[in-house]
Amino acid sequence: MAAEARERLLERVLAYAAQEGITGRSLRDIARGTGTSHRMLLYHFGSREGLLAAIVAAVEARQRALMTDTARRAADPAEVMTDLWARVSDPAMRPSVALFFEVFGLVVQGAPGTEELRAGLTRPWLDDAAAAAEALGIPPDPAGVRLGIAVTRGLLMELLAGADGSEVDAAYRRFVELMTAPH
Repeated sequence: MAAEARERLLERVLAYAAQEGITGRSLRDIARGTGTSHRMLLYHFGSREGLLAAIVAAVEARQRALMTDTARRAADPAEVMTDLWARVSDPAMRPSVALFFEVFGLVVQGAPGTEELRAGLTRPWLDDAAAAAEALGIPPDPAGVRLGIAVTRGLLMELLAGADGSEVDAAYRRFVELMTAPH
């Protein structure tokens, strides 16, 4: 029951954070915006940083699940990469992407309590990409996946900063070509 309540509350927080942003907002501000109390946020997430970690973890887990699901039915790695890009670069995802970078900035600045989040920003992608590679019948490429994460995040930042979407999409397509070309 508590786990279900936590998940429902997290969904409300995700919607609020994507629309309003959370940088500089106190737990009380977030609580007011989601129709709960700061005590309930503390009960379910432990701290503001715990809440931030839960937000990022939820969004990233959804994206990774889409990647591995696509890999189960895809013909090749290019299809997986292209599908994932289409999903994360979709304008409807921009608030969640902006939220990710908002929280990422706190992690990079070493905000107290973000150590666990820092450790979990890339490793889950590497692990799930290995599972996706297995589904595709190819050997995992951790260095290639790490490069893909960096390129994808960089291009998403370009989109958020107002770069022309067609130019950013062309850059990603070029990256896919480079990564999937026979060596």
